[in-house]
Amino acid sequence: MHVKKLSFAKSAVVLSVAALALTACGGSNNPTPEGSVDGGSGVAGTLTGGGSSAQETAMTAWIDGFKSVEAGATVQYNPVGSGSGREGLIAGQYMWAGSDAAMDDEEIESAKETCGPGGIVQLPAYISPIAVAYNLPGVEENLKMDAETVARVFAGDITNWNDEAIASQNEGVELPDQAITVVHRSDDSGTTENFTEYLEAAAGDAWGHEAEGAWPSEYQAENAQGNSGVVGLATQTEGAIVYAELSQIGSLGTVDVKVGDDYAAITPEAAAGAVENSPRVDEGSTTNLAVEIDRTSTESGTYPIVLVAYNIFCTTYEDQETVDLVKSFASYIVSEDGQATAGESAGSAPIAPATGEMSQAAIDEITVAE
Repeated sequence: MHVKKLSFAKSAVVLSVAALALTACGGSNNPTPEGSVDGGSGVAGTLTGGGSSAQETAMTAWIDGFKSVEAGATVQYNPVGSGSGREGLIAGQYMWAGSDAAMDDEEIESAKETCGPGGIVQLPAYISPIAVAYNLPGVEENLKMDAETVARVFAGDITNWNDEAIASQNEGVELPDQAITVVHRSDDSGTTENFTEYLEAAAGDAWGHEAEGAWPSEYQAENAQGNSGVVGLATQTEGAIVYAELSQIGSLGTVDVKVGDDYAAITPEAAAGAVENSPRVDEGSTTNLAVEIDRTSTESGTYPIVLVAYNIFCTTYEDQETVDLVKSFASYIVSEDGQATAGESAGSAPIAPATGEMSQAAIDEITVAE
């Protein structure tokens, strides 16, 4: 079967990049291939993708790190949104997609027309902890809340900071007699979807809504667009509480959420642990590594309010040059260096070593279409 010839979006953001060196046989005295720098493998060509805007900062960091190795490669990434990225890969517009949500079974089946009978390689490559953050001058230590309390606050059932439901979990903390101002996203967002997934799964009847990207209309409060917008509003509003990606929260305080019998502080390591301890969507697949995050885990050291974004590739491409380029770039993204680079730039959590090993094994299965 032959893979569709891909057509590339003219609106893509074009960035010259270098690719991660592939492990090569032979001694270190081999000459550097034309078009690469020391340590490069000489891969060349153009790799075009699109999708998640949440990954945009990380993607820029990956591209900047990648270009220091391979001079003959060009990568284009268009941050058009997760759904458009997945649709573009399925349609043959993009060679890979970034997405805040994994492809579902129907999308995976549709992708086979472009990607070949093996379908897609789906890698959890970007992990972003979502903070429950607040603006309470004078409260120095992290506040503690269980899922039910978080849900009742954002639903408007708990309206004051010294409410007994909060005070009982924060003995010794002097909570102000001050109204709570809830701040939420005005736009449809992956951050909202992941936050409400946590509330739906962990808070039970205290939330009472299905997870979705749009904030529930009956819980409307103060709102703004994007992570930076809601954080900016919360920072200006004493008594505010907000949910946002950890890298965006600035000087706001953060809530430790209850996990099992303890309270988990928000850290990149705890967010990565939640992903590592979550079940795979398709345990029988060696290329679909999507996970179903366990929002109700009692595992110590895990933080359950987390966004996992994927990079999705085809299992087959039309020629060896493209295969080499795709595998090289994908390998860089999931490598220890690639994950560290994204973390420094975007504040994301690194994938666990075991996830990195499974991801590399999945990348190794990418081959030329027959």
